[in-house]
Amino acid sequence: MRIDIITVLPELLKSPFEASILKRAIEKGLVEVNFHNLRDYADNSYNQVDDYQFGGGAGMVLMIEPIDKCISALTKERSYDEIIYMTPDGETLDQKMANGISLSKNIIILCGHYKGVDHRVRETFITREISVGDYVLSGGELAAAILCDATIRLIPGVLNNETSALTDTFQDNLLAPPVYTRPAEYKGMKVPEVLLSGNFPKIEKWREDQAVERTEKLRPDLLK
Repeated sequence: MRIDIITVLPELLKSPFEASILKRAIEKGLVEVNFHNLRDYADNSYNQVDDYQFGGGAGMVLMIEPIDKCISALTKERSYDEIIYMTPDGETLDQKMANGISLSKNIIILCGHYKGVDHRVRETFITREISVGDYVLSGGELAAAILCDATIRLIPGVLNNETSALTDTFQDNLLAPPVYTRPAEYKGMKVPEVLLSGNFPKIEKWREDQAVERTEKLRPDLLK
């Protein structure tokens, strides 16, 4: 999988990909992540990529020209399954969406900034708009990192135990059951006996029941 991220702040994005699971995925060659500084495509001596809004109003807007140049340069080299724009008013990222995107071969992620992008960009180039929640960030960089993390970990071979991702919260519209590790008893607090029984069918049934119970209590909307 190849991910090309277009941003005005590439330095803000790099650290999440330099540690842990994402770093290992890149080192294994399972994913390639490239950062493209939008200012490199500016057509002025100041590397300006934003301007004032037509009609007035607070906040600067990313210009269409440098975005067009960057996306056009990338799409001339290869085809892309999705050109994604990270924006608060996009469809909300969920596990089902992450599962689908993880099957892509090549994607572009455009990070919004300031007041957003010239709307003609969204109308012309973008195939999907994604939000990470009903709140506003300073820019789309952190949202892009979240999307990449949620997606890359699902690529076969990224996790040491591939079945781990299949039992994550939300994979089957249920919250994950409680998990425990050693010691079996700590300050009078005991691990449920069923988990120590070695009876794996019984353990699986307990986990299923716990998942349903926790979902009914904490996120009943998922059961609808």
